[in-house]
Amino acid sequence: MGYAQELSRSMGGFSNFAISFSIICILSGGINSLAQATSGAGGFGIGVGWPLGCAISGVFALAMAQISSAYPTAGGLYHWGSLLGNRFTGWVTAWFNLLGLITVLGAINVGTWTFFVGAFGPALGIEGTLTNQMIFLVIVTGAMALINHYGIKLTAMLTDFSGYLIFATAIALTIVCFIFAESWDFSRLFTFHNYSGDVGGGVWPQVSNNWVFLLGLLLPIYTITGYDASAHTSEETVKAAHAVPRGMVRSVIWSAVFGYIMLCSFVLLIPNMDDAAKQGWNVFFWAMDARVPAGLKEVLYVAIFISQLLCGLATVTSASRMIFAFSRDGGLPFSKILSKVSPKHRTPVAAIWVGATLSVLFVWGSTVVSIAGTSAYAIVVSCTVIFLFFSFAIPITLGLFAYGTSKWPKMGPWNIGRAAYSLVALLSIASIVLIFIIGVQPPNDWALNITVGFLILTAIVWVIFENRRFQGPPTGELAAERLANIKAAEAAVGETTKV
Repeated sequence: MGYAQELSRSMGGFSNFAISFSIICILSGGINSLAQATSGAGGFGIGVGWPLGCAISGVFALAMAQISSAYPTAGGLYHWGSLLGNRFTGWVTAWFNLLGLITVLGAINVGTWTFFVGAFGPALGIEGTLTNQMIFLVIVTGAMALINHYGIKLTAMLTDFSGYLIFATAIALTIVCFIFAESWDFSRLFTFHNYSGDVGGGVWPQVSNNWVFLLGLLLPIYTITGYDASAHTSEETVKAAHAVPRGMVRSVIWSAVFGYIMLCSFVLLIPNMDDAAKQGWNVFFWAMDARVPAGLKEVLYVAIFISQLLCGLATVTSASRMIFAFSRDGGLPFSKILSKVSPKHRTPVAAIWVGATLSVLFVWGSTVVSIAGTSAYAIVVSCTVIFLFFSFAIPITLGLFAYGTSKWPKMGPWNIGRAAYSLVALLSIASIVLIFIIGVQPPNDWALNITVGFLILTAIVWVIFENRRFQGPPTGELAAERLANIKAAEAAVGETTKV
């Protein structure tokens, strides 16, 4: 494609898997968003809703994995949208994905703050005020950016550890829930209750039975996101055409399975489903306080908190690589600065800090809405789901028509076959319609305003500015010219070294 190998290609297959697995992090979204199910359809929202929501995310992962094997670049979705469509579809895909990555980083860190206050706030005397939240976000997000700044080897080492930690903590939490549950009443997992309205702590407004179940799907759909990180770190992964699709699919499968077992055990731990629904967003801590001994509970809280921090760390990596790749082709303001790679650390330093800063600013803006009565966390989660899955759906849809043409002449070495790809692509198209409808329902209707505003703004920017300026990723003669220049530069460096 005519790009120089500027990033350090030092990540193995497990590291590529671990970065997606860390961002998905069932100990983050799976715990912090629990109320969307327990205050929705109750145990049914976990027993039936979790597998269904994971299957929806899974079809996107399979389709994207197939494309990633053919085009394993740091731009990921941006490149796919450009190469399988045109420079406009690539530009729109990049903006959707970029906004999704920034908002998901904000959602993860807001969720981590909420968990921190619930787990340690009473003992430390820290209250969950908006001011304290913003101070926490600035410190934590800044630390994540600093670690990313100092290199992919350090980041990969921590995300590798995160992968093991998530597995171990999820297993430990599951065992604890089974041990301290009063009874193993598995019928809870398949018993439907409509807990919308006041009986569910106001998590959802009063809605019908069908709607309350569909709204609860946001728990698994939001939790099982972030697997595109495997694609964004393609240029830092050894044998990327094989490792990236495997990392993407395996991260979804393992998260879905371990998350299901863990959450089912938690439903069994709950003393009473009606009382649990009334707790709203506090349901996790309420059930743990009621059943689990204090010392054991605190150990689990520490492990979960560290897992959530490492989840945010991996998300900074993913977002910064997207910013870097898009800027490399001039897609963002100040692209020359954002596309620079530190010669010392081999990381896109400016992209890292800009992505981290934007996520904090987005959360700050969302708190203004939360003051009016809607949870900032709920708004950010809905925006994340909409933006990310739109960015997934665009190249998947384009690939459905592009395969077999000059744009996509053959599958990559990781190959599910044309028929299977067509099936998951069609399922992805149907799923994005459902996801959008669910994502903009009250109390998250601000997500609709934000999405529509973004679409209007991007249309204006494209027509007035970018249509004439933005050229997209290099293809054909331009790619060949870039590649020739890179080889000439490398040859010149080699000659200088000899002298």
